[in-house]
Amino acid sequence: MRIALIGFGEVGQILAQDLAGHDISAFDIAFADTASKPSVALVAHAVYGGLTAQEAVEDAELVISAVTAAQDLVATKSVTSGLAPGAVFLDLNSCSPGQKLASAQVIEAAGGRYVEGAVMAPIGPKRIASPILLGGPHAEHAAPMLQGAGFTGARFYSETLGKAAATKLCRSVMIKGVEALIAESMLSARHYGVEAEVLSSLSDLLPVGDWEKLARYMIERSVEHGTRRAEEMEEAARTVSEAGIEPLMATATVRRQIYAAQHKDALSASDLPTLLDAIRKER
Repeated sequence: MRIALIGFGEVGQILAQDLAGHDISAFDIAFADTASKPSVALVAHAVYGGLTAQEAVEDAELVISAVTAAQDLVATKSVTSGLAPGAVFLDLNSCSPGQKLASAQVIEAAGGRYVEGAVMAPIGPKRIASPILLGGPHAEHAAPMLQGAGFTGARFYSETLGKAAATKLCRSVMIKGVEALIAESMLSARHYGVEAEVLSSLSDLLPVGDWEKLARYMIERSVEHGTRRAEEMEEAARTVSEAGIEPLMATATVRRQIYAAQHKDALSASDLPTLLDAIRKER
């Protein structure tokens, strides 16, 4: 199959590896800099890099958009003049239902078939086999095609565009919100020297296993991926707002994720107390 990847960051590179048996092309705005990580990765993966998005998608049966949430519509518009008639456009970006509808209109007007894909777990562990909810009027048709290409965790979810996005982002309000709450709680508790007792009390109330291990994992995730998570939470806040609810919690989570991303040096910490101290020191 001829497959084009729009966006060649972490997700795009994983897809390039796992789809290596197909004819793969890619485009990323970072290709303009030959020393950028996407440019270096392009050579390492032996993938053809288009000079433009339009060039990358020419003759592709499947186009996969894996860019940041903020660039979703820009990336969608960038492929329209090169899109083959009937090509499936799989949008994996974490955007609100309203944003997905806007992107769908662009692709449909260009003669393509838009399918929204909501990735429902971190893509690192299961990679291309990660659970993906497929939505939109072309989703049921596209599901066997995607599964055959290697997306074994992809499944048809709804003919209604936006439902898959709503499912993912309403979940994100909870998951990323818990990350933000744990970080704020533990950073404050460390100041007072009471973090061990707080974690012990949480174990009594919410028996999820090793709370210290969970706290460290969630805080490290925010530190490492906070910028991307903040963008996703902007879309989650938009999703909440589109539902007629004021996004108080989602908006606050955006700020905490941005804060976490500013402390990458803390990732070298060997345990939770050291991690918390490193973040507090960098304030």
